[in-house]
Amino acid sequence: MFQYIRNLFQELNIDFLLSTLQRLLAVVLCLTVHETAHGFAAYLLGDRTAKQEGRLSLNPLRHVDLVGLALLFTAGFGWAKPVPVDPRHFRNPKRGMAVTALAGPASNFLLAILLLLICKAIYIYNDPGSFLITVFYTLLYAVQLSIGLGLFNLLPIPPLDGSKILAAFLPDRAYYTLMRYERYGMILLLVLSLANVTGDFISDGISSVYTALINLILLG
Repeated sequence: MFQYIRNLFQELNIDFLLSTLQRLLAVVLCLTVHETAHGFAAYLLGDRTAKQEGRLSLNPLRHVDLVGLALLFTAGFGWAKPVPVDPRHFRNPKRGMAVTALAGPASNFLLAILLLLICKAIYIYNDPGSFLITVFYTLLYAVQLSIGLGLFNLLPIPPLDGSKILAAFLPDRAYYTLMRYERYGMILLLVLSLANVTGDFISDGISSVYTALINLILLG
């Protein structure tokens, strides 16, 4: 029995396991920051719903949806548990929802900048050990993922954040029509993702923003 376990362990690809762990940590970090930002923005605008339900927390367990996490990890398309928001608590519901929605993608772009600053500190360190090198590449992956998550959520398709930002500029009638069809948005997103309709757009966007930030922060 012990020999079997030892043989099984020896057959494991340590590099693959390490890469998997790095990706998992990056996904959890980006999703957690994104959702917490939604809740915090809503709280600042007068809605305490997220706080009352314990969502103003950087504890990943409060935000991660296992199915959405698995899909984001494997297919590049996924989701977290939506932060509860009650627009009735906002002075201007449409504007409040738009600001709350924008906080998610904005937090991902800010997270990418912060992680690159940490990478910069490692980069200028003369002789980083293997651990720091591992941290460096884990953070770089998280930067790419965070940029991607931010850009993807800016698409004006319900229930993505971009639809709520767009809705702030629509007449009330068009706004409520858009929100009425929000439930079908996830189906549309799945279809578009499977057909890779948004893939090239998001990939090009990630590449452009990532390259610009690398040149500005890491290599600048």
